[in-house]
Amino acid sequence: MRKIFALEGVFNGPEVETVAPRDMERLSLLKTAGNSLALVEIPHYSLETRHLADRLTLALDDVQNPGNLGTIIRLADWFGIGNIVCSPSTADCFNPKVVQATMGAILRVRVHYTPLAPLLHEAATHGIPVYGTFLEGTNIYRTELTPTGIVVMGNEGRGVTPEVAATVTHKLLIPPYPADRRTTESLNVAMATGIVCSEFRRR
Repeated sequence: MRKIFALEGVFNGPEVETVAPRDMERLSLLKTAGNSLALVEIPHYSLETRHLADRLTLALDDVQNPGNLGTIIRLADWFGIGNIVCSPSTADCFNPKVVQATMGAILRVRVHYTPLAPLLHEAATHGIPVYGTFLEGTNIYRTELTPTGIVVMGNEGRGVTPEVAATVTHKLLIPPYPADRRTTESLNVAMATGIVCSEFRRR
């Protein structure tokens, strides 16, 4: 962390610069500025498939909405998921709207961008389970889940792309309740991610 800008009386320390409310409004991109703002260097992380073998990881396939991406990063932080792998066309995790939605989680969760299909194919060949959510999947509440693996979440409108779907080894469904009731067409991707992460951690 390079510097913290804060209103008087909020923080103290060598990295803190106290600013007036008017200056905070100028520094912040929010309509209503908060009482502090951190200036940090954008991190760069390395990613190797072997690093994903002993943990739970999220993979985002073309998630476009900044609010959804920010919420998913925040969810990952809450559920102890340290890595999120994104397709190149997924929203930029350093978009101001994304950063705002993470509520600070962007500083603790490592977000990577790389073509997903080759990575997931390699992971599957090394015995790493690759899960994904699909309407034709098996009921997540009745499926045996492993404590480690990669969970793929798809685009808001199209779901998981065909090339990424071909690498999925376990297709999951979040069923409506009751199962035969006419209901909404689908869940928001961030909401679905929260449900899936909770179920993996519950086991």
